[in-house]
Amino acid sequence: MSSNDASVPRKRRPKKVLSPSAKYEIWLRLVRGEVTIAQAATEAGVDRSTVIRVRQVAKDGALAALAASRPGSPGKSQRDFELEEANAEIARLSEAVKELAVKLTLVEGKGGSV
Repeated sequence: MSSNDASVPRKRRPKKVLSPSAKYEIWLRLVRGEVTIAQAATEAGVDRSTVIRVRQVAKDGALAALAASRPGSPGKSQRDFELEEANAEIARLSEAVKELAVKLTLVEGKGGSV
């Protein structure tokens, strides 16, 4: 190895794209303690940072799904719950507008022209 070899940048290996099922399998093996991050990265042919990112995305996704789940209401997504809440708010605001319209009609009717 010559002194010039140290100054030549290493070639990056081509980026490997993992399928969702491959990411899931990596995550499962990490959770079960079957492999370390370094072992999972080597076996998958990716960088350790990729495995760390897979682990973080899986954790974030699981936490979001658990936060959105409500006991006794199977099959509803977070969007469904948000839609139900929005519809309830629309109904509440509609009732408030109706009440204010009635009050305005009464006030204008008593005072004549303003």
